[in-house]
Amino acid sequence: MNSPMNLTASLAGAHATAAKPLKKHDMFRACLVLAIAIAALAIPFQPWLYPVFVMKIMCFALFASAFNLLLGYGGLLSFGHAAFFGAAAYTTAHLCKAMAFGPGMGLAAGVAVAALLGALMGGLAIRRQGIYFAMVTLALAQLVYFVAIQAPFTGGEDGIQNVPRGRLFGVIDLANDAAMYYVVLLVFVGAVWLLHRTVQSPFGEVLQAIRENESRAISLGYNVDRFKMLAFVLSAAFAGLAGSLKVLVFQVATLSDVHWHASGEVVLMTLLGGVATLFGPIVGATVVVALQNVLAGAGSWSTVVIGLVFMACVLAFRKGIVGELSEALRRLRRI
Repeated sequence: MNSPMNLTASLAGAHATAAKPLKKHDMFRACLVLAIAIAALAIPFQPWLYPVFVMKIMCFALFASAFNLLLGYGGLLSFGHAAFFGAAAYTTAHLCKAMAFGPGMGLAAGVAVAALLGALMGGLAIRRQGIYFAMVTLALAQLVYFVAIQAPFTGGEDGIQNVPRGRLFGVIDLANDAAMYYVVLLVFVGAVWLLHRTVQSPFGEVLQAIRENESRAISLGYNVDRFKMLAFVLSAAFAGLAGSLKVLVFQVATLSDVHWHASGEVVLMTLLGGVATLFGPIVGATVVVALQNVLAGAGSWSTVVIGLVFMACVLAFRKGIVGELSEALRRLRRI
C-alpha cells in the first residue's frame, strides 16, 4: 500500500506532467503573438511591403470579422453586409470632405449610420430564417445601392474622391502613411479584441446556443429575436467601422463599396479562413486581398482564379484554413 507521502508525490508528479504541455502551448502562443506584434509594428520601416496594402488587408479583415460574428456565432447568413460597409464609407467621405469633419468624427458618424441601418434592416429581416433571411438582406442592400447611385452627395458612378485624411484629435497628421498605418492597426486590434470578448461573454454563449438549437434556447426562456437583433446591429456597426477606415486609407468612396460583390467577397473571406474562429476571417481576408493584388493585371481572370482557389480550399479544408490547422494541432496534442 502506498504511504500518504508517496501518494502525494505521485499526484504532484502527475499534475506536473499534465501541466507541462499546457505551459509549452501557452509559451508558444505568447511567442507567436509577440512575433506577429513586432512584425506588424515594423511594417512602415521595411521596403518590401507597402503599408497601404497592409492597411487594406486590415480593413477587409475587420469587415470579415464583423460578418463572422453574425454567421459564425449567430448562424445568420447575410448577403447584404456591403450596405453597412458602403453606407459608412459614404457617410465618412461626405462629412470629411464636404463638411470638414475631422477623421475621428467621420469614423464615429460612419459607425453610427451603419448601426442605425443595421437596426432598420434587422428589424425587417431578423424574423426570417435560412435562405429567406439571406434574400431579404440582399434585397435591402440593393435598395441602399440604388440610393447610392441616385443621391446627389454620393457622386454617382464617380463616387466621392480626394477625401482628406485630416488630423486625428487635431494632433496626428494622417496624411503621413506611417501615422495612418498605426492608427488603423490600433483600431483594428481594438475592434478584433472587442469582437473576441463579445463572443466569449455570456451574450456570445447564448448566441451560439441559439445557433446550435434555437428551439431549445426559446424553451430556456431566452428572447431569441432580441439576441439576433443585437448581434445584427453589432455586426453592422463593426462592418461600418471597416468601411470608414477604408475611406480614410484610400481617400475615396465608390459604388464598389456598396455593391453586392462586396457582400459576396466577405462571405468568401470568412468561409475561406474558417467560420467561428478568431483568426479565420483575418487569414481569409489576407488570402483574398493578396490574390486580388497579384492578379490585378489579369482582368476578369482574377475572379476565375480566386473562385478556383476557393473551390480547392472548400474541398480540401472543410472547416477553413484556420479551422483545419486548429484541428490538426489538437490531434497532435493528443499523440
